[in-house]
Amino acid sequence: MRSIWKGSIGFGLVNIPIKLYSAVQNSSLGLDMLDSRDHARIRYQRINEKSRKEVPYEKIVKGYPINDTYVILEDKDYEDASPEKSKMIEIESFVNIDEVNPMYYETSYYAEPETQGRKAYSLLLQSLKKSKKAGLARFVLRTSENLCIIHPVNKVIVITKIRFAEEIRSSEEILTPDDVTVNKKELDMGLALVNQYSSKFEIDKFKDEYHHELMKIIEAKAKGKRPTIKKLKPQKASDDNLFDQLMQSLNTKKGA
Repeated sequence: MRSIWKGSIGFGLVNIPIKLYSAVQNSSLGLDMLDSRDHARIRYQRINEKSRKEVPYEKIVKGYPINDTYVILEDKDYEDASPEKSKMIEIESFVNIDEVNPMYYETSYYAEPETQGRKAYSLLLQSLKKSKKAGLARFVLRTSENLCIIHPVNKVIVITKIRFAEEIRSSEEILTPDDVTVNKKELDMGLALVNQYSSKFEIDKFKDEYHHELMKIIEAKAKGKRPTIKKLKPQKASDDNLFDQLMQSLNTKKGA
């Protein structure tokens, strides 16, 4: 793996030099866009809207529009905006990770210690595990400031980017059935169903079945064969009685 960021984690007055590596990868199939007439690949071009000519990537700059003109930003400008954050992930506080709403999570990175920071890295890792806390910090990655959670996963410190509160839309406009009454009998059945379906969180059991089946179709077509398609069994419409639906659900699980 190639590191995407080099800097340090600030743990009080302790400085831990690290490298960040992407901890996630895309599982979707790499499908190309083609012209249906001759199956030639379609490519995107960066076109100058005045000259209508293609612009080389190295000639592209970023600018902020002000009064019908642009202020051009250079790499140094991003660092000058917050030099202490461009190379430092400063832990501002420690929080209970179960208090972080999953809506805030974005993506995760593995933090690898540089040689001179291995002991301090181990100290932070063990401190997080023992305390069952996570560090809350912010840092600059590429051209934007990020909020993040620093937490242990097995023998590695993981930096997980999270969204700022202002990035989460309000739910006030969502229509919810707050005027509907659920009686105790129905609630007890609902809780029984939850308990019956409860299990340990084992993510390895879940596979991307859709892309697996799509790949089987691609391989069959590549061999000139007709792919075998699964037939969906029609589902019987259930009645509107909530209690009966819950009871049927419990019985179905027991039968399975």
